[in-house]
Amino acid sequence: MHSYLGDLGLLRDRRFTLLLVARTISVLGSAFAPVALAFGILGLPGATASTLSVVLTAESVPMIVFMLAGGVIADRLPRQRVMMVGEFLMMTGFLALACMLLVGWTPLPAMAAAAALSGVATAITFPALTGIIPEVVPVDRLQTGNALLGLGANASRVAGAVLGGGTVVLFGGGWALAASAAMFALAGVLIAMLRLPPGDRNAAGRHSVLGDLREGWREFRSRQWIWVVVAQFSLLVMAVQAGHGVLGPLLAKESLGGPAAWSAFLAGEAVGTIAGVLVSMRVRPSRPILVAVLLCLPAALPYVLLGLDAPLWGIVVGAFVFGVCFDVFGVLWQTAMQREVPAESLSRVSSYDVLGSMMFGPIGLLLAGPAASLFGTEEALLGCAVLVVLPTLAALLSPGVRNLRAPRLEPVSS
Repeated sequence: MHSYLGDLGLLRDRRFTLLLVARTISVLGSAFAPVALAFGILGLPGATASTLSVVLTAESVPMIVFMLAGGVIADRLPRQRVMMVGEFLMMTGFLALACMLLVGWTPLPAMAAAAALSGVATAITFPALTGIIPEVVPVDRLQTGNALLGLGANASRVAGAVLGGGTVVLFGGGWALAASAAMFALAGVLIAMLRLPPGDRNAAGRHSVLGDLREGWREFRSRQWIWVVVAQFSLLVMAVQAGHGVLGPLLAKESLGGPAAWSAFLAGEAVGTIAGVLVSMRVRPSRPILVAVLLCLPAALPYVLLGLDAPLWGIVVGAFVFGVCFDVFGVLWQTAMQREVPAESLSRVSSYDVLGSMMFGPIGLLLAGPAASLFGTEEALLGCAVLVVLPTLAALLSPGVRNLRAPRLEPVSS
């Protein structure tokens, strides 16, 4: 208990607390979106799983296309301002989607364009977030800072899964998306209040954009453990995007009870991520990337249970396991990146990380609907489980993954 209280001492830092609150509110806004968007679109006249696939793909593609540019921008400009712009762009995209659903004007190209704007916002925000954490948190508290940020984000996912599903059931997807937009606006205001000294701004702007990208690529490919795990995640994320974005909600609609059942799944996953935070705040593996990759294997469980038509309570338990595994993975991965990659290149390396990890995600979203029609929803979900397990086993063959050791920087207790 003393160790956990020592970790909470980081909250006395005003800058970290502002970042934590802003991130927590932003994730709460994002947590409303999966249920609101999925069932808002599936509830439209004539909408099918393929309609949902198109909108989600329209969000994912710009996120991938602009991710490298987001990394360069975040390494050139003050990351606080980059994050603020990203939050306001996210607000604009979700507000546009909300207005379309509320007024009943929902042409597919317009919905896709609004979703694409939120994808651009993610591409801008995520590399800046990865880079700004070491500017706010001392190096010996990085794992604690990442875990606390994860705790706030995961608590928001729990609340968002419950409140988002309830809002959709009671008021409809349009109002849930409007609530998301308001949260992104508030997060942007809080980020604007974050003050970082001018010295935190690096000199990357003196180079050309292509030069910056080449330098970031050198940092990325020089570390085997990074590019191997990114290659693993390129297939794993394709499976998760298909399973979480299309196939899971579709199966919930077909046989599990609709939005309430899928909200229960997402809530189980979110509770698992909170439990994962408690683990990640204390665990200090000597080989963090090896442990992180091993934790990807149990993440196939919810797709196996969905594909085998397990009872809802069992599926929720599988979602809980998924949440625990991916939260601990995320904290170990982020901390290793922030410790091993130079600060002036961190956002660019992070952008290559996200680009590589997400590059097949749109393919998963695009193929999920046709795969469900061709093979059946349950069979397609079992295919997602296979795509989680096989790349993970392949990643474990890498010496870089198995042998990277963590420095002994962070005390176990204060």
